[in-house]
Amino acid sequence: QVQLEESGGGLVHAGGSLRLSCQSFGGIFDILDMAWYRQAPGKQRELVATITMRGDTSYVDSVKGRFTISRDNVQNAMYLQMNSLKPEDTAVYYCNLDQRVATVLRWGQGTQVTVSS
Repeated sequence: QVQLEESGGGLVHAGGSLRLSCQSFGGIFDILDMAWYRQAPGKQRELVATITMRGDTSYVDSVKGRFTISRDNVQNAMYLQMNSLKPEDTAVYYCNLDQRVATVLRWGQGTQVTVSS
């Protein structure tokens, strides 16, 4: 069973940057299509970015051009580079399998990202 652990969140001013990490433990990471999600207070969890096992990526419109998803199959890790952050990016960020092609795993604790104006 694959277990996932997110890290790298924090408090930044608008326009700042953060790099989130997702470490995978167990399972076979390199054959999994992965994704970053986020959940803002009072809102449903939303899919933010996806990356296939081959490295093909996709993004929700609101983060295109600002966020970059990547993965390191040797390190069993996935990353989300977030630039030009906006207050509306404030949320708890989670990593998991891409829900469009697989049943998601048990959700981890996530990592809090707070962007001040």
